Amino acid sequence: MRPPTFGVEEEFLLLHPLTGRPVPAAPRVLGLLRGRSGPRAELMRYQLETASQVWVTPDDLRHELQHLRLLVGDAARSCGCRLVASGSSPFRTPGLAALTDKPRYREMARRYPGLTALSGTCGCHIHVGVPSRDLGVGILARLRPWLATLLAVSANSPLENGRDTGWASRRYAAVAHWPTARVPSVWPGAADYDRFIRRLIARGAAMDERNVYLFARLSPRYPTIEVRIGDVCADVDTAVSLAVLVRALVVTATREIHTGRPPLPLHRQGIQRGLVAAAVHGLTGPGVDPFTGVRTDPVQLVMRLVEYVGDALVALGDQEIAEGLSEVVATRRTGASWQRAAWHRAATPSALVAELAVTTGVPVEGQRPGNVRSSGLPDR
Repeated sequence: MRPPTFGVEEEFLLLHPLTGRPVPAAPRVLGLLRGRSGPRAELMRYQLETASQVWVTPDDLRHELQHLRLLVGDAARSCGCRLVASGSSPFRTPGLAALTDKPRYREMARRYPGLTALSGTCGCHIHVGVPSRDLGVGILARLRPWLATLLAVSANSPLENGRDTGWASRRYAAVAHWPTARVPSVWPGAADYDRFIRRLIARGAAMDERNVYLFARLSPRYPTIEVRIGDVCADVDTAVSLAVLVRALVVTATREIHTGRPPLPLHRQGIQRGLVAAAVHGLTGPGVDPFTGVRTDPVQLVMRLVEYVGDALVALGDQEIAEGLSEVVATRRTGASWQRAAWHRAATPSALVAELAVTTGVPVEGQRPGNVRSSGLPDR
């Protein structure tokens, strides 16, 4: 089979190396990177986004994500801050005072000031190419049961305002305030999807199509499915594993559509309850089975997902990556659990920021980039 192309957008924080507070240095960092493809501005000036190119192989994707993290991390260090992969800032943010000065963002802040002020969080958006928008809508219906599991694997935002929030993904709690941040519905085709989007905009729930924050959607800009549920991943390996799972889901869903296999029946409230459980607990449990609504072990849900897409993983040649993820998942270590451990280890905000930067993949003097793949902790 010809593998679908995929790519990843990652959002990052810029933190002060001593205080840990967000630094509105993105314009200066981007100034150093002018002419480079990949880095771009985000909603807040203490954030940056990188966008990979379109790739076929996970190795190519991994290489570029590593390159982009190092590239932007070096520029951030030159501007007196650190690039950190975390879904939320560990310390207090300046709110709308740090808004990026772009017409689109100014209009968002005018229409939705409270929601925009809460939106300086960082996600991982995975794009997978699809040949038609009608097929894409059918795929969205089949992604719904697995969104909570993808969130549990990527959860990486337990800290906020100088405290441990008790959540694995505090970012989810912030994003969920938006009226358009929801699980996609089941639509017969792209025309019905488009009518739904137009209705949201007409009633003021969204400014435009890009402002419709479905957890999985048809990309407003590219011929792709865009899965937006995940926190920015603590390390590159997790981001690549997440992208591999999403692509395998798209391939599996496409096969089911072409063979006429209907989607599995879902528990009406199980998906939403599962998302909240994943945001609170990550992989430490309990999760919610989306097909029965029954509390269950989230690790078993990950294993069930890997089994569900197993044929696609074999056909794509990605089974080794999925197996590696399964080994990590079995230890119940996520970015959130590692951040929480680093929080309790660190004697100062500076020490915490250094650990977060190293795990992000950006060397800090006296330390080297870690690898959370094998143990959930940076290599020592």
